[in-house]
Amino acid sequence: MLTNRIDAVIFDMDGVLIDSEPVWQLAEYEVLAALGLPIKPEDIHETVGLRIDMVVDYWYRRFPWDNYDNAAVAKQIVDGVVAHILAEGVPMKGVIEALEFCRAKGLKIGLATSSSWAIIDAVLDTLNIRDYFEAMESAEHLDYGKPHPEVYLKCADALGVPARHCLAVEDSFNGLIAARAATMQTLAIPPAHEREQARWAVAHVKAEDLTALPPLLANQS
Repeated sequence: MLTNRIDAVIFDMDGVLIDSEPVWQLAEYEVLAALGLPIKPEDIHETVGLRIDMVVDYWYRRFPWDNYDNAAVAKQIVDGVVAHILAEGVPMKGVIEALEFCRAKGLKIGLATSSSWAIIDAVLDTLNIRDYFEAMESAEHLDYGKPHPEVYLKCADALGVPARHCLAVEDSFNGLIAARAATMQTLAIPPAHEREQARWAVAHVKAEDLTALPPLLANQS
């Protein structure tokens, strides 16, 4: 349960606002497999929630390849994700209703994601939800990405709300760690195949989708 008053809601993006995690995983697998890495599609789950340069670095450390160019590999992956979002992106269940509720309730709304600005722009414009957000922060150029709390702390600061009075909405465990480290309240929306894992107990609240957000906050003063 939530233990503090909520004055702002900060949303992660991939897997919360748009069902792009499978696209990320497919793009990562295809690019990395083409480089000759001995990985399986399911191995990509190990890096969910990490910033793309950290993803590439993670796999290079495990399976070094010749002519390593982190930026070039990252761009290949990002370009594939952007193309899919622009062509087929739709909001996840409950997204518009949750954003409308937060606006009507007078809650500040932020975005804190590991994704690059190219992905952010593609999502916000494709879903036509840019105007809901009063602050948007990407970990793309920060010193640290999730699970470090920096991106969440910067978003709370931009909103002018103490972190302890922010609710972070996350679908990845790395993101959940980041939000908890930032001292935020947390709503976890794990992927269906991970929902019953015990580790999600570290979230203040766990739900199946964003339809849970309005009733969660409806009765707070």
